[in-house]
Formats: sequence, C-alpha cells, structure tokens
Amino acid sequence: MSHTNGNGASRHGQRLVLITGGAGFVGTNLAHRLLLSGRPVLIYDDLSRPGVEQNLQWLRATHGDRLRVEVADVRDAHALRRAAQGASQVFHFAAQVAVTTSLTDPVRDFEVNARGTLNLLEALRGMDDPAPLVFTSTNKVYGALPDIGLRQRGRRYEAEDDAVRAHGIGEARPLDFHSPYGCSKGTADQYVLDYARTFGIPATVFRMSCIYGPHQFGTEDQGWVAHFLIRALDGERITLYGDGMQVRDVLFVDDLVQAFLLAQAHMPNLTGQAFNIGGGPDSAISLLNLIEMIGDLTGRRPEVRFEGWRPGDQRYYVSDTRRFQAVTGWKRSVDVFQGVERLLAWLSEARGLPQRVLAERSAGMRVGV
Repeated sequence: MSHTNGNGASRHGQRLVLITGGAGFVGTNLAHRLLLSGRPVLIYDDLSRPGVEQNLQWLRATHGDRLRVEVADVRDAHALRRAAQGASQVFHFAAQVAVTTSLTDPVRDFEVNARGTLNLLEALRGMDDPAPLVFTSTNKVYGALPDIGLRQRGRRYEAEDDAVRAHGIGEARPLDFHSPYGCSKGTADQYVLDYARTFGIPATVFRMSCIYGPHQFGTEDQGWVAHFLIRALDGERITLYGDGMQVRDVLFVDDLVQAFLLAQAHMPNLTGQAFNIGGGPDSAISLLNLIEMIGDLTGRRPEVRFEGWRPGDQRYYVSDTRRFQAVTGWKRSVDVFQGVERLLAWLSEARGLPQRVLAERSAGMRVGV
C-alpha cells in the first residue's frame, strides 16, 4: 500500500484530502471527483465491507499514484491520528451502517461509530490548524417520527401536514435516537457539533436520507435502491418489511458529492451546524414505487414478498434541505428515474449484462413517481 509522507503531503507536494471509509460507495464517488480535479486523496478504510476492494481497484486503475490508501480501523486512534496529520480537508464516512447489525452487536456498533468518531475528533483537536471536517450522520437520529400524521395516496404514504408535505422534515425536529445504530450515530453527530462549539474545530454534520448510485453494493440492511436492482437483475425475490408504502427521499450520489464540496467551501458559515440532506419532496418515493419503476426499466416486475415491520423503521421521511440550499446554493440535479436508470446501467455492466438487453427491455417504457 502507498502512504503519505510524515506531514500529510502526497509525493506531488499537495496536502491530501482524508476520506475515512473512503473505499465505500460514497467515499469512492467523492474520491473520484476530487482526484479528477487534481487533488490527491488518502483513503483510510479497513476494507471490511463487501465490494470495497473492487472500488479501490477501479480508483487505482483510473487515477494511479494520486490515490493513497491506508488499510486501518477507526478504532485504532494512533493510526487515525497519523493519517489525519496535515490533511487539507477531512470527510468522515467510516461507520457500521446497518440497524440490523447494531441489534446483533451493539458494542461493536458503538466502538466503530461513536468511539471511532471521537478518535478522529481528538486527532483534529491535537493539531495547531485542524482540517475542516464533514461528517455523515443519518435521519435515524430523529427516531420513528410516530407523531407525523400520514395518509395513503396510491402506493405510498404522504404527510397530512401541509408544511411537511411541501418541504419535508427540518433540522428543528427533536432528536430521538432509536436502535443502537441510531444511538451510536447520534452520539457521533452530537460530538462533532460540540467539538466545533467547544474546541473550535471547523466541522459540519449531514443528516442524510437514502443515497444511491454507481459503486454501491447494496444489501437488505443498507443501500436498498441498489439492493432492489441487484435482486431484480439476478431474478431473485425482493423482501419488503412492512407494507412497502414507506417513503424516503432518495438522492443520487453525484448530487451528494456536490453538497460535500460546497460544505467545505462554505465551512465558515456552516461550522457547528447539522443539515438534513436528501432529494427532498420531489424525490420522495415508496418501496412499491421503486418496484414499479424497476419493472418498467427492465421489462419484468420483480417478485415481492412481505415481512413484518422492523424496529424503528420510519414510515415516512423526507428531508427539508432549504437551510443548506440557502447557505450554499446547492440543489438536486438528477431526478429519480434518471438516477435509477444510471445505477441500473452501472450494475448491469459490473455484473456483465449486455446493455443491448436492457435497451430492449426498457424500449418505450417510462414511469413517473
């Protein structure tokens, strides 16, 4: 593996951008964007998630020695401190990402998500000029949202409240951690905000809704848009937990990467604040909506079975992104159908399915949500 020199500079002389968990789906897309712009990147990742080594191979083949890789765990405070030294910017994505896994092993979930984040914050606190930090939190910090009245509209839920239906859920929503995962990510979320307030570390938090796009190897527990597409391509049945009408605002990863870059550029105005980030009301779809869309894109509706609701699952979550938009000028640019179509094409190519087959299946078929 390649490494930085002792002061965090690459062999090209530029200060590196540190991305923890950088071999994952989001990190790979951010690293690619930064490397394309000529900025050297250090990916810090323990490579424990399936598919991430494939992402690293692709980044190396595309960008060569501008990419540095440190194979290590965020629970290793010494290694993390060494990696952070001299970084120009830090993006902290490394995490245990599944609610289901947190229920099985809540101690490891805490150690990775809460303690790992604290290790990074302490590394930054020890610097004379700490690098600005963007941390990815989750909408799970708001809990199950049981007080939001819902009604059925077609094959999805919608909020009864006019303001929530028009704009989504804002950052003024009280925190209500559900599940060990919600607790560990919420703890990290609050530590980042407090280290900005107490120690002056430039840092902001993204409370993210559902992100999807290329280089995502989705599973039943995390990355549901990619997971549904993978199951459909393999001709496998998809399990829906609950009634399938639960709604999320999905955001294509290119738009998220743009939000990351804007957050760093506007850090003096964002530091110490959390922002809800997602596709917003115009990108809100239900699980059943996505099943229908996949059927239209592939020419074959996936087989579905239903299981009981999972603990803490939100029946409705849509991000109100107006605060972040007002400060940075960010806006979503990829609509849901276009984004799902692009992810389907990437997954098909990655799995060796000829594009001709997809083109024949989807000829003349389009659906709106």
